[in-house]
Amino acid sequence: MNALVKQHLIDPEICIRCHACEEACPKDAISHNSDNVVVDAGICDGDMSCIGPCPTGAIDNWLMVAAPHPLETQFEWMELPEAVTHSPVEAQPDPPARDATSTTKKRRPPKIPAPASASEPVINLHTPSRPVEVEVQGNYRLTGEGTEADIHHIILSLEGVDYPVLEGQHVGIALPGKDANGRSHAQRRYTISSPRDGERPGKGNISLTVRRIPGGLCSNYLCDLKRGDKIEITGPYGASFLMPNDPAARLIMICTGTGAAPFRAFTMRHQRVMPEVTGALHLFFGARSPDQLPYFGPLAKVPDSLLTKHFAFSRVEGAPKQYVQDKLREDADSIAPMFGQPTTHIYVCGLKAMEKDVEAALAEIAASTGQDWDKLRDEMTNSGRYHIETY
Repeated sequence: MNALVKQHLIDPEICIRCHACEEACPKDAISHNSDNVVVDAGICDGDMSCIGPCPTGAIDNWLMVAAPHPLETQFEWMELPEAVTHSPVEAQPDPPARDATSTTKKRRPPKIPAPASASEPVINLHTPSRPVEVEVQGNYRLTGEGTEADIHHIILSLEGVDYPVLEGQHVGIALPGKDANGRSHAQRRYTISSPRDGERPGKGNISLTVRRIPGGLCSNYLCDLKRGDKIEITGPYGASFLMPNDPAARLIMICTGTGAAPFRAFTMRHQRVMPEVTGALHLFFGARSPDQLPYFGPLAKVPDSLLTKHFAFSRVEGAPKQYVQDKLREDADSIAPMFGQPTTHIYVCGLKAMEKDVEAALAEIAASTGQDWDKLRDEMTNSGRYHIETY
């Protein structure tokens, strides 16, 4: 029997094709085609120069094999083989508390309170008149070239920048140039889609999920960015749409399209700090079709014990139209008992058009168990357990 050997591989599901690893490898062991970035086992000598520059950690994967996977096989992968074992990633500690001498501005009490157990957010640290410059680490299209939705995963390096964030907060984008009246463009805000310790733990970066809008000034600016580009950001913003730190909390997360950004951050944070807590996260995610649903592949890999997933697709040929409110009704038996529990939190994020229909579904579910939704919603809102963020 042949002895096993350790092969260095790149995870195609979280690689953003920034090619930083390829440039860093002194042996030229890393190459790419139009689909994947791969490592040649015949050249790689474990130099590790490629590990540090990777913004997502996709490069840091190792597999014991009887014979190395050839490049031709790796080029065709949509995911790593099931036998891959990942080295455990320790969660990074929260940023240290700031003292009275810090330049951080005190937060104003939000109109809707944050969850009682949420960490204290820093807000308005960098203003439109004083933005901070950051570097683009990578820009990867999440949806296929032939799909209608052009959605990008963009990673920004915060190295050397004071910019502490929490899951659910926003970053402000300071657009270059002037408008037709010669004034600076109004900044746009995007929800951060990575957890507080970074897209890759301890690497000091954040990620954004951006859909290109035809004619959209900021979305096209962001989607066209290249690795190494410098942009100016403001913020962070947001003091209420935050994740509870309570292990007993149960989260019902309802979203469409890029509204998944904060829930990706919530899920990654939960995986890093509370992986042993099961049954806590419930996701209802809507899109036109699976190929227009960002992060569909990685989401499918999150264990059902950690994240209960309900996907609603409204434009799948041969199938009836389904929306997130339909999935909520289908799962009413599981959701209804959670409504009366003080540890339940509900978050809604996505297109404003969904808000009314989602509320109607929640009201029906509450009524099925004799609960008054209006009263329940107000109680949850006042206690920081019901949040809507639509656009």
